[in-house]
Amino acid sequence: MNTFSATPADIDKQWILIDAEGVVLGRLAAIIAGRLRGKHKPTFTPHMDMGDNVIVINADKIQLTGNKRDKPNYWHTGYPGGIKSRTTGQILEGKHPERVVTQAVKRMLPGNRLSRKQMTNLRVYAGAEHGHEAQNPTVLDVASMSKKNTRS
Repeated sequence: MNTFSATPADIDKQWILIDAEGVVLGRLAAIIAGRLRGKHKPTFTPHMDMGDNVIVINADKIQLTGNKRDKPNYWHTGYPGGIKSRTTGQILEGKHPERVVTQAVKRMLPGNRLSRKQMTNLRVYAGAEHGHEAQNPTVLDVASMSKKNTRS
């Protein structure tokens, strides 16, 4: 029996629409990362970009469990004494709340060139409007997926 290895002709990319309203951030990011890599497909090949194009709407309405809304996010400007911080809650209420989802997904992918290419297939929008109606995206109900996977 031979091992199957996908070629560019075997890749079939889909467009997926995910509504992030009321979904826990970590569970959402794990589902999106798997879809971007293509791990949900039976023809998954680790060294190929097999993943789908993912559109996330309502990124400003995600849920954070525990005290994660008060967790500081640090970055450095490159200048002496240039350490800056902002809490996750401040980022969600600021100008770019979609960056919280983007960073969570980016950190769930492996740190290599292929994952940087796969991140270009992710589009995150703070509101309910997106400009990808022409691609006829399939709606993926993540809220029901994360509820049935939780233990009672």
